[in-house]
Amino acid sequence: MTIRLPDAQGRLRTYEPRTEPLAVTPGTPFTSRTVFSAAHVVADPYADVSPDAPAAVDWDATLAFRRHLWSHGLGVAEAMDTAQRGMGLDWAGAAELIRRSAAEAKAAGGRIACGAGTDQITGGTLAGIRAAYEEQLAVVEDAGAQVILMASRALAATATGPEDYLEVYGHLLRQCAEPVVLHWLGPMFDPALEGYWGATDLDAATETFLEVIAAHPDKVDGVKVSLLDARRETDLRRRLPHGVRCYTGDDFHYPELIAGDDQGFSHALLGVFDPLGPLAAQAVRVLDTGDVTGFRALLDPTVALSRHLFQPPTRFYKTGVVLLAWLAGHQSHFTMVGGLQSARSLPHLARAYELADGLGLFPDPGLAEERMKTLLSLYGVNR
Repeated sequence: MTIRLPDAQGRLRTYEPRTEPLAVTPGTPFTSRTVFSAAHVVADPYADVSPDAPAAVDWDATLAFRRHLWSHGLGVAEAMDTAQRGMGLDWAGAAELIRRSAAEAKAAGGRIACGAGTDQITGGTLAGIRAAYEEQLAVVEDAGAQVILMASRALAATATGPEDYLEVYGHLLRQCAEPVVLHWLGPMFDPALEGYWGATDLDAATETFLEVIAAHPDKVDGVKVSLLDARRETDLRRRLPHGVRCYTGDDFHYPELIAGDDQGFSHALLGVFDPLGPLAAQAVRVLDTGDVTGFRALLDPTVALSRHLFQPPTRFYKTGVVLLAWLAGHQSHFTMVGGLQSARSLPHLARAYELADGLGLFPDPGLAEERMKTLLSLYGVNR
């Protein structure tokens, strides 16, 4: 069987899909690294909603995907940007997602951490921003999940300098019941977060970030860094207080950062581990045995797919993630909340299919091929 795929120049070329998937099996959580997959949400394709209306979520399919991740030993990072937080999923939808997923995690025995931010407001005063954070913190803590303290668009728009970040985060950390994960999301993922921590200069921003952590090391389980800069993450990791983990959010350099060096390593909280879940889990189990070479041999070939999915505009990587979930049979359609399935071009989607197929990510390659041909036909590509 062959399939004709369009390239970036609009030319059609023949591709021969693989016939067998990569052999992976579910397994227990890992011993050498803590690994979270930031998971996507599955839209309800039958809901009569507009792109700017509140999201209509297929809860059964959404929770089934989380059970899939837990079955491979991965933790789930819930209600993060991979779940289209602030890009189709509003706070009301995120709160429902947190409650449902946390209950499912308890039933399944899976690990879960959930994002708390301020997306129920768009700006205002520092007091209002603190109150918005507190509302969301209460939802996550009441659900029994670990807190991921997300970057705030409202704070980025309101803060006048580093001291405002120190004041807001200090206030929040003092009242958190359990240690949280601090999330530094770069502007490539969300342009509204430009200048976070009070400076556009990343060296200055890093100092403020470290100052927040140093003032409350007992309240910080770890930091999740999404700057797509391996050197900067490594330098930051080496400066963290003892016991504070670094969770890489670098979807370009994750194999080397997770493998680490003689001075330490990163744990992981990655959006790309949504489509890569089973393969990533297998790689980390190899790493658990001390086999760094074997770990890299499994994970390094996935970087080309990840770099493709996260190419600029990086914030639209979710479209490729959901495409691959559909092709892999985890959901019955390629529809996204907010209509975001239209955010990437057909050549981009075709290349994502080709790279994922080459890695053996599709449990049923024939199903993936048939679904890709269906998508191509909708764009007028002859089958």
